[in-house]
Amino acid sequence: MTLADGVWHQIFDFTDYGQLLALVRNSLVAGVALGLVGGLAGVFVLMRDLPFAVHGISELSFAGASAALLLDANVVAGSIAGSLLAAGAIGVLGTRARDRNSVIGVIMPFGLGLGVLFLALYKGRAANKFGLLTGQIVAVDTPQMSWLLGTSVLVLAALAVMWRPLAFASADPDVAQARGVPVRALSFAFMLVLGPAVALSVQIVGALLVLSLLVTPAAAAARVTASPVLLPVLSVLFAVISIEGGILLALGGSIPISPYVTTISFTIYAVCRVAGRYRNRRWGRGGAAQCGASGGGAR
Repeated sequence: MTLADGVWHQIFDFTDYGQLLALVRNSLVAGVALGLVGGLAGVFVLMRDLPFAVHGISELSFAGASAALLLDANVVAGSIAGSLLAAGAIGVLGTRARDRNSVIGVIMPFGLGLGVLFLALYKGRAANKFGLLTGQIVAVDTPQMSWLLGTSVLVLAALAVMWRPLAFASADPDVAQARGVPVRALSFAFMLVLGPAVALSVQIVGALLVLSLLVTPAAAAARVTASPVLLPVLSVLFAVISIEGGILLALGGSIPISPYVTTISFTIYAVCRVAGRYRNRRWGRGGAAQCGASGGGAR
């Protein structure tokens, strides 16, 4: 076997694939729930310019999960606790964009350093350590499933309640505030919702690549539509495709799930970017032709 064949065999190996599918039933169900969370939250992450905040929260989520692993506690609960702590700090201390970025810049290395410390003290399986950075949803068990689905329901319910005023405050905060919308309270509330959403995504792709679920699907959708209805629908669809496709491909290989999820997510974004550019160019020609026809009639 050549080196190339060996590498390909590690990435894609579908031997006994049918029997292995039964092992990821929990993962596929959790993937749909997390696709909903990531796709919907990602819309507001883009509208409010918070991709950097997502990365900052993920670092403290990683620290919380590492601490839970060290203490033999529930890793998902630890991840959520760390993300809520980071989201609350960013929401309280970073009311303006410049302040927010400074706070995130302080939190990120602190959270990563704590996570590395806890993992260095942990003497258990190396795979458990690696999974916090790269994701391990293929191994979701029943207790983790309960935490993932329960938290997903809470996040989705919170988004449903605040969707309209949050969309208004995100699109035009000055006008929203003038009309009595509690802009500052909504901003803080969304940060507290974003924390668990980040923690859930960390369980799939790990702390280092969480942006592929909370930013990339929404960014891809925004390249092909500006509709307030179609945008979240496409964002959720792209997130679910990325997660489910990543799970199914990772099952046939021997490497972590995150490269599959991030590759699918990036491919969708690249296709949408090309499609959006083609659509804009085509509409531009159509608009110019209509203006020319109108001008000719006037003369």
